[in-house]
Amino acid sequence: MTRAISVRVRGVVQGVGFRPAVWQAATALGLDGDVRNDAEGVLIHAAGPPRALQALVARLRAAPPPLARVAAIEVSAWAGSSGANGFAILGSGAGAARTAAAPDAATCDACAAEIDDPAARRHRYPFTTCTHCGPRFTILECLPFDRARTTMARFPLCTTCTVEFGSPADRRFHAEAIACPGCGPRLHFGALEGEAALEAAIALIAGGGILALKGIGGYQLACDAEDGAAVATLRARKRRRTKPFALMARDLDAVRALCHVSAAEAKLLASPEAPIVLLRARRVPEGVAPGLDTLGVMLPTTPLHRLLLAPFATALVMTSGNLSDAPPETDDADARTRLAGIADGFLSHNRPIASRMDDSVARVLGGRTRLLRRARGYAPAPMALPPGFAPAPPILATGGQQKATFCLLREGEAVLSHHIGDLDEVATSDDFAAALDHYAGLFRHRAAHVAVDLHPGYVAAALGREIAARQGATLHPVQHHHAHVAACLAENGAPRDAPPVLGVVLDGLGLGEDGALWGNELLLCDYRAARRVGTLLPTALPGGDAAAREPWRNLFAQLDCAFGWAEVVARHGGLPIVARLRGKPVASLAAMIRHGVNAPPASSCGRLFDAVAAALGIGFDRVGHEGEAAMRLEEIAARRDVASPYPFAIGAAGDIPALDPAPMWAALLADLARGTAPALVASRFHRGLATAIVELGLAVAPQAGSVALSGGCLQNAVLHRWLEAGFRARGRRVLTHSLVPANDGGLAFGQAVIVAARLAS
Repeated sequence: MTRAISVRVRGVVQGVGFRPAVWQAATALGLDGDVRNDAEGVLIHAAGPPRALQALVARLRAAPPPLARVAAIEVSAWAGSSGANGFAILGSGAGAARTAAAPDAATCDACAAEIDDPAARRHRYPFTTCTHCGPRFTILECLPFDRARTTMARFPLCTTCTVEFGSPADRRFHAEAIACPGCGPRLHFGALEGEAALEAAIALIAGGGILALKGIGGYQLACDAEDGAAVATLRARKRRRTKPFALMARDLDAVRALCHVSAAEAKLLASPEAPIVLLRARRVPEGVAPGLDTLGVMLPTTPLHRLLLAPFATALVMTSGNLSDAPPETDDADARTRLAGIADGFLSHNRPIASRMDDSVARVLGGRTRLLRRARGYAPAPMALPPGFAPAPPILATGGQQKATFCLLREGEAVLSHHIGDLDEVATSDDFAAALDHYAGLFRHRAAHVAVDLHPGYVAAALGREIAARQGATLHPVQHHHAHVAACLAENGAPRDAPPVLGVVLDGLGLGEDGALWGNELLLCDYRAARRVGTLLPTALPGGDAAAREPWRNLFAQLDCAFGWAEVVARHGGLPIVARLRGKPVASLAAMIRHGVNAPPASSCGRLFDAVAAALGIGFDRVGHEGEAAMRLEEIAARRDVASPYPFAIGAAGDIPALDPAPMWAALLADLARGTAPALVASRFHRGLATAIVELGLAVAPQAGSVALSGGCLQNAVLHRWLEAGFRARGRRVLTHSLVPANDGGLAFGQAVIVAARLAS
């Protein structure tokens, strides 16, 4: 007795060796039929004994290929032939794209061993790949994922590669990106090619030079991390004064020589996603991470990186190939022009990059991976929506101004884009628009609804409004902090009709529904609506945007708000930090605040952190990058993470309960007068803020059984730990981020699910 079935597989199932895996399983089970990629994923037709068919489906559910992410397997009857015709892999079908695109994956162990094997055909070949690793999204020009639709179409397979591609016993069976030295991409360094080009690049770095390297998703800049002069030169040429550089080390032993590495961190480093992982340093090479005890380190992500790193016992700086905050270069000619003043040499190749992609950044907190930047290795893998969202129409959400991403919501899943950057830069905003066009075309997505942030000045919101007008879509403004909470809820699988939670959102700034600047918010909310139930007492931002760059401004505003500047001088004029403030134009700032000129009030958690950091002399005059003062304050606090908390009072901002930091400032200034160690001061602040937020949250939302933690300040490990522990100790279920960033990189996801929930009401 035989049956015939059709099996539809959805998810990340193209470019990951799914068809070969189906062929091998079906052939081993003696089934007839075929498998193909199409616009919806993978389609299987199979005929044979019922038990064998059941075994095939069970095997696909239980043991898909390593890089596959199966969202659904749907089985139905098939009216096709059940004759003994064998099993075949067919060409791709056409249609509107509804399948997922696979992220890039780091070099697998089998390919790494082959690169190192002198007897192997691909010995030291920098573009070695198979069905289990290598470029995917960054070479994809359109779906379905077949070689003809990638930038590898420019490299016809040689006879030997063709045999591998067609051999079921080979791990390169239907591996669309394969190549070899005879038919694949080649390295270039000036007039040199191949191995000579690689050796010249290695010599350049070893001699103290800066190399521009064409990576998997864009150019990178590399130098010897142990060469302080080279690092300083790179900083000067790249105009990157203090922002930490990422490092790449050749293996885990080299990472452990620089950093403390837990088992979970080692697993993350060596994963197919291979992100930059933030680790506690044993030592920090000169100039790599000024003022920090943390290093961002990754392992080689491609064969080219493996070969380049092999001669270096420690690590290389491996940072984005751009000037300042512009997008990394992807075009060879543009790179040579724009990076000419930074790099001393260019190691390039002739495989085009279809999509720009930066490195992902993660850390391990509480035993879980926490993405700070979602890019290579993770994007654009789709995320299944929680129960109740499946009927949602096509929705585009454009996210925020900083750490920009966008989100396409369709048919029960969300595609959150890769990290694009801060849209203050014209080049980055242009890249944002181009990436959105690419995703929309790739996934055949035409939005019926567009979600944007409330802030009228955000570039992403302006683009969303323009798209909505052009396409006749309905526009949906979404409040910034509500979107943060919704992203956390959706990532944790909260159903659309779940009861309200207490959302704790701590970040820099976001426009509130009242037109004020918010940033330390307690919201009682679900997907559809949010009610502000607690906040931080608003304090002026003297100089507006300048306050984010010059922490002393926030320190003055905080002290002036808490006590009045004259009282501060009278009682604490002998403190060195007060003396430093008196050397600034504080009279002008006081006048700005008094008259409301370029000094908007804000309940910003981020600016409170800046003020406390400035009180300890951290980044007092100016910071070199966003979050620098808070990052350094966190690292100091981590050295004494058992301190008693500073007190906060409960005041009011209008009719909303508000944390008043005045008692905290009084205790902090008293500690400074006593000569208390900075680590103890920083620790007392972190724990005091967390304790105050927990107490206020329980008071204003006693009915909420769950708490969702979100916002950029939740990247702070010390604050995160105290908040999570505090709420759990009081019997609350705590929801936190993992694969969706807590910072503004997750905003678009939250905006999209809010609109979807409201449409389903």
